[in-house]
Amino acid sequence: MLKFLSLKPDAFGMDISDFSIKIAKLKQNGNYLDLASFGDFSIKPNIIHNGEIKDEKALTKAIVDFLQEVKGEKIKTKYVVASLPEERSFLRIIKMPKMDKEELSNAIKYEAESYIPLPIDEVYFDFKIIEPMHGHKQDLSVLITAMPKKIVDAYIRVLKGAGLKPLALEVESQSAVRALIKDQVSPERVLILDMGAVRTGFDIFAGYDLRFTYSIPVCGQTFDKMIAKALKVDLKTAEKLKIKYGLIDKFEKKVRLELDKKDEKSQVLEAMIPVLVDLTEQIEKYIDYYLTHSISESLPPNGKGVEKILLCGGNAYTKGIDEFLSEELKAKAKIGNPWVNIPLSPETNERTLILKKPAKYTTALGLALRAIRGG
Repeated sequence: MLKFLSLKPDAFGMDISDFSIKIAKLKQNGNYLDLASFGDFSIKPNIIHNGEIKDEKALTKAIVDFLQEVKGEKIKTKYVVASLPEERSFLRIIKMPKMDKEELSNAIKYEAESYIPLPIDEVYFDFKIIEPMHGHKQDLSVLITAMPKKIVDAYIRVLKGAGLKPLALEVESQSAVRALIKDQVSPERVLILDMGAVRTGFDIFAGYDLRFTYSIPVCGQTFDKMIAKALKVDLKTAEKLKIKYGLIDKFEKKVRLELDKKDEKSQVLEAMIPVLVDLTEQIEKYIDYYLTHSISESLPPNGKGVEKILLCGGNAYTKGIDEFLSEELKAKAKIGNPWVNIPLSPETNERTLILKKPAKYTTALGLALRAIRGG
């Protein structure tokens, strides 16, 4: 979490990913918040690749153009809170003995060198003490985060080149947690799956903070490519078929696959099955790794693993994916609600209703919340 100013001017949130930019701005309405401005814009391939900006000039121009096209109120402020790519970040929880703040800062920086796979002078580094939820601990649990300077500096150059003033940059998982976890606290372990076009973000939240993050290379495009190959169609058509059919229910699956192998709906499902198997196997692998390697979270001892799964991102709306993951992972999966921490006005907010798939805006809304509340 990288802060550049301590003031609290009017600001908006901007979620930047490999193929899209999403913008969200909240405004105060008495004791409530309203969605003032929003936008979802596609960017051309190879401008950003795996979170690394490859064409700063093209991205700068795209941002300038998109800011003129937002829906709702025109964005007049230059202040922005923007996302950093999850796949380029390093997050780890370490155990430290209790000590005063100055000693802890120096000790953590030294300790972090053992966990961050880059020289410490090549990364921006931050840490946060995680408070226990249950019982009293003699040691401190410390969340350390780091991001390569060359990645961060490129995002700063682009934002400033677009005439913006970055108040803060933060990793996508931090924004998603702010948007989806009610009051930023959970007595149970929650898995957040951010199902995007080029990756699936894997984040586990428990107690008062993130406990584990990872990026899984199974994503919306993986489904599209498999469907395109099986049905011999282009990627755009494949994506439309994925949206149209999604996952058919078990009974229909059995009947259709036995009676009509050439049925389009069944062919789409057959193409998706290997990807779904890969996705669930990877999720199970990282849940197991987390449970066997994580530091005690001081949660009430109930002996359970992950108890809830929240889906976000555009591919969270794939038909049947929530039911499929619930059954395969033995935990209730549902599309997350990114409005859960935003006190909307009692009257109908038309701009809120326009977001028919609000989970696509999870990161942008999390950034917008930080923009209006500061911190």
